[in-house]
Amino acid sequence: MGAAQAAPDGNATTAESGTTGAARTPRGTIRYWAAAKAAAGTGEEAYEATTLAEALDAARQRHAENPEFARVLLRCSFLVDGDPVGGRSHETVTLAGGGTVEVLPPFAGG
Repeated sequence: MGAAQAAPDGNATTAESGTTGAARTPRGTIRYWAAAKAAAGTGEEAYEATTLAEALDAARQRHAENPEFARVLLRCSFLVDGDPVGGRSHETVTLAGGGTVEVLPPFAGG
């Protein structure tokens, strides 16, 4: 088990879980690629969410000033910790502390 560290809010957090003692909401990283990266204006940002649906809803809110971001997400596929989400409902895809969500728009070419 990882050593506890003080989070910015004063709660303890462990390196493995990325969660705090109070909230227990997993924290991790969303990585954007190609058109998703352009629409987000960044290559990655943090998430604090229990499901993929929650993480994407929060990302849409953060980027609400750019309607193209939400349009790009509709065309994307997603990997959660390296596993394809496929046709699963985003509400059923749970996120782990310290995890990674990859946002992959359709790619042209081979």
